[in-house]
Amino acid sequence: MRTFDLTPLYRSAIGFDRLAQLLNDAQRGDATPSYPPYNIELVSDDQYRIVMALAGFDRSEIDITFERDSLHIVGRKQKDATERTYLHRGIAARDFEQRFQLANHVKVTGATFDNGMLNIELVREVPEALKPRKIVIDGSDKVTALEQRQAA
Repeated sequence: MRTFDLTPLYRSAIGFDRLAQLLNDAQRGDATPSYPPYNIELVSDDQYRIVMALAGFDRSEIDITFERDSLHIVGRKQKDATERTYLHRGIAARDFEQRFQLANHVKVTGATFDNGMLNIELVREVPEALKPRKIVIDGSDKVTALEQRQAA
């Protein structure tokens, strides 16, 4: 696998330390778990959906935790009381942990579990103070007026 030197990014981009760290982690080749299978959908400009196929799991066996910029999904399959003999076992139904790094201002708005499919709804809500604003050249008093208008 090719390696990339991210030193130029550190030299010329200020405040992108987290992005560079994510690139370094991805470059190291940390094996991302392939179980359970999932999709990440772009619903609209600022809405996303994670869909996970969790055949054989019950709602009580799934735990979803959202903390700052990380979404952590854990499935702990309870042991079956009856002993089974399989001729072919194609449904994995095993314990799993899946982590997703979320961008700034992305929040989890809800989750549903129906027919073995877990749907997690996400939305990006950028605060007004961080949205772009117009700066008037040579008009320092006008900048204050614009900020006051946006705050109102």
